[in-house]
Amino acid sequence: MRWYACTVLRIANCSGFYGDRMSALSEVLNDGPVDVVTGDYLAELTMLILFRSRLKDPTKGYPTTFLAQLEGVVSSLGGTKVVVNAGGLAPEACADAVRVLAERLGVPLAVAHVTGDDLLAKVPDLELPHLDTGELLGARQPLTANAYLGAWGIAAALDAGAQIVITGRVTDASLVVGPAASHFGWGRADLDQLAGAVAAGHVIECGTQATGGNYAFWQDEVSRPLRMGFPIAEVHEDGSSVITKHPGTGGAVTVGTVTAQLLYEIAGPLYAGPDVITDFAALSLAQDGPDRVRISGARGGPPDGRLKVALNMVGGHRNKMEFVLTGLDIEAKAALALEGLRDAMPSQPRVLESRLVRLDQADAPTNEQAAALLRVTVKDDDPEVVGRAFSSAAVELALASYPGFTLTSQPGRGAPYGVYWPALVNAAEVEHVVVHHDGRREVIPHTSPGPALAPADLKQPQPTASQTQRVPLGTIIGARSGDKGGNANVGFWARTDEAAAWLLGWLDEAAFRQLLPEAADLRVTLHPLPNLRAVNVVVHGLLGEGVAASTRFDPQAKGLGEYLRSRLVDIPVGLLP
Repeated sequence: MRWYACTVLRIANCSGFYGDRMSALSEVLNDGPVDVVTGDYLAELTMLILFRSRLKDPTKGYPTTFLAQLEGVVSSLGGTKVVVNAGGLAPEACADAVRVLAERLGVPLAVAHVTGDDLLAKVPDLELPHLDTGELLGARQPLTANAYLGAWGIAAALDAGAQIVITGRVTDASLVVGPAASHFGWGRADLDQLAGAVAAGHVIECGTQATGGNYAFWQDEVSRPLRMGFPIAEVHEDGSSVITKHPGTGGAVTVGTVTAQLLYEIAGPLYAGPDVITDFAALSLAQDGPDRVRISGARGGPPDGRLKVALNMVGGHRNKMEFVLTGLDIEAKAALALEGLRDAMPSQPRVLESRLVRLDQADAPTNEQAAALLRVTVKDDDPEVVGRAFSSAAVELALASYPGFTLTSQPGRGAPYGVYWPALVNAAEVEHVVVHHDGRREVIPHTSPGPALAPADLKQPQPTASQTQRVPLGTIIGARSGDKGGNANVGFWARTDEAAAWLLGWLDEAAFRQLLPEAADLRVTLHPLPNLRAVNVVVHGLLGEGVAASTRFDPQAKGLGEYLRSRLVDIPVGLLP
């Protein structure tokens, strides 16, 4: 059902994660006209955070910040729809809390919620091998298990007159696909249109990352890099869209900012979803005026009949101590500290990982600049093994180890940590349900699988040989990185056709392994995307068992792309500024 007589549906985003700018919803509604406001609150780690919240208060289990955001704007919503996944682990409780809020403020609101994603009770009866390793779940008992639902429950709720739709775990792009499908009357066979909405949804779901936030070339393209405006997707009936923001807000919308977000946390060009497979290789971007970028050319194929499931479980207990190593003989001091620690510990933990972080300089001008860090992390099923028995053993070395012995913290107990487990499940095992604003319960059928979509066959540009100069890769190439469970994703892109031809010709697996020596023993897959002047890279297993279990300094790989941009490579001089 078309809610307005407009041919363009303006869908804004007001949240890219649980903890995003609290004033965003008010800003999006008050700074200019929008038809729908979406909000994404659910990163993979967030489900574990919400589980802990529900342990403390069984009535919770959803991001309560959404209620605080909504309270300030309820009376000024007008006809604007709000579609958010702020239901977390408890979409019904969140919807009820919104109704209580609206009643208290005296504002009538039609609130619906989407549920059915929680598979925890069914886990013992399902085959859920690890999506990346193939390892069987076995006797492991997850704390949360949620399937990624699609857009049709959201569309049904809006069709029935809901103004606010609360979901649990749905795909991030579904928050945009659902309203667009409802408004334009798309059906399940309108695959290209649905794919276009997926692309728009993927761009705006991380909020200001589409408007200049976390952007490699911010000094060149973002004239006002503070309080960036949240993104808006102007979706058209054919599935094409224009990404923009409210006039006068900070940040910028350029082909580069949109490209960076399209590459964020994807794998290959065929982006799988519960409603449509979207071919990112077919997308075309074009500047459509100041702070306006048009996305067109989307190709869609039918889904394969499976849904992704995100499970979180307790992996054990862990603890960490950091030794400060100063001045000369850093590596010898680190070896002595480790040997002494192992000797002093009454029990050896299941896992002991050490990482020597060389921050020190030769002939340093300050004491601090002469220091390196030895970070030691231990993991075990027994909290006592990694508790005081470990941290006190480190402290006891203070007068009997390397010269200049210093620690960055006092001894302490360990803490439990979570493990992320991605899997796939047949859609038939999941009941997708919308509870309408009038209390009516409707089961939403899953889209039937169809023939696999072949990726677009696009000609790759050929680079021209020329003299090179050894400079940082980031001199001409942008990057954005992130995590998908235990895998790290890095998208590289160029801003000109000539630089893209060089990037696509130069960046193969061998070149990437030289960029990232840590990937020497890991599987690496590269996916060229010439239409986007880009290459996307997946480093399998770099983050171990996911962000909650990772012992890396950057457990979500957010800084990985910027590290790789700093690496020196041989770039043709004709491409340099």
